[in-house]
Amino acid sequence: MENTSSYYPRPLTGSIKVAMKDTPVICLLGPRQCGKSTLVRTAFAKHTYLNLDQEEILLTALQDPAGFVKNLPERVILDEVQRAPRLLRAIKTSVDNDRRPGRFILTGSANLLLLPQLSDSLAGRMEVLQLHPFSEAEKEHHPGKFLKDFLANKIKPRIEGSDTKESSPSLQERLVAGGYPEPLKRSPIRARQWYHNYLKSIIERDIHDVAKIRDAHQVITLLRLLSFSTAQLINTTSLSNALRIDRKTVEHYLSILEKIFLIRFLHPWHPNNGKRLIKNPKLHFLDTGLAAALAGLKATDWISQRERFGHLLESFVVQQLIAQAGWTDPELRFWHYRDHDKVEVDLVITRGEETWGIEVKAAASINEHDGQGLRRLASRCGKNFQGGLVFHNGNTTFPLSDKRFLALPLKKLWEG
Repeated sequence: MENTSSYYPRPLTGSIKVAMKDTPVICLLGPRQCGKSTLVRTAFAKHTYLNLDQEEILLTALQDPAGFVKNLPERVILDEVQRAPRLLRAIKTSVDNDRRPGRFILTGSANLLLLPQLSDSLAGRMEVLQLHPFSEAEKEHHPGKFLKDFLANKIKPRIEGSDTKESSPSLQERLVAGGYPEPLKRSPIRARQWYHNYLKSIIERDIHDVAKIRDAHQVITLLRLLSFSTAQLINTTSLSNALRIDRKTVEHYLSILEKIFLIRFLHPWHPNNGKRLIKNPKLHFLDTGLAAALAGLKATDWISQRERFGHLLESFVVQQLIAQAGWTDPELRFWHYRDHDKVEVDLVITRGEETWGIEVKAAASINEHDGQGLRRLASRCGKNFQGGLVFHNGNTTFPLSDKRFLALPLKKLWEG
């Protein structure tokens, strides 16, 4: 459970409160230590709080799920519910007898929607939201309106000076810091140590809530290997050869790491919906602080390790936008684009047939070639294409030759 003493509001709280007005069960999912417990205990203090990490509570829930739920208070928070999966069927029975909204708030450090034994238990009775580690906008105590403004076509050309705030972290410092609350309070060296201990704890404890594994050390080794491959197409055969384990085991481990919110996969966008899941997905770490710690990247490596930082930056932007989508528009979907000519777009956002494209560049300036992928995507989308961005590390927002595309400073992701 997180310390609530240094709490400040999370934008996702508003989405949870809206869901509680008409839904009996709210489920807040996200990685360990990202702030779930702090959010629900602070924003919903009138709910009784029970933590299934406490052995006596967990034991009772495991031995008699129906009796446990029957004796719960009228409104309750059940933290780390993935530890007692049979509770969900008991909650379903309770909700079927009493459909009042906002009765149960569940949190989970594993994606219940990807666990076969849990995914259908509360269909139609539960709304699921995902909390991420702090976005850069949240760290700056800003509302995180960038994605909303971009989708509404409210971002306009603008020339600005460089950031004059001496205390403002550099881009490379933001990349290696990540968004988990606890390491943000520490020095870079101590933060990296926190990430290593965090991973060890996750693999030794939480992973067993979602799957059986033969060798936890293999999973850690795989994750360290993946830290050098964030924002790249996943190749399970290469991973299998590197680790000297069979491909099915690698795929099993990857699915586990996805379920516990350490990595995500962006599937390839295709104008034909039925073909979007056919080709290789692109892998991203949810938190670049964890990826940097595992890969041994420090902020001072920005120049010497520019290519690796470029991949880390792409995962960083993907994470910022997906986090903002949680309180902006739950219907948004995220993809990557790559065609037979190897023309790519780092991130494709769709809402129904509406499509936007985003490219990410670590340089402080860009040229027309940097919009090549967006032009290809726009031609494939036709009238459904809504606009495109090329993020850069400069200070000016300006249109490219195709007026549907804007070049935009990365800092706009977190500025107020």
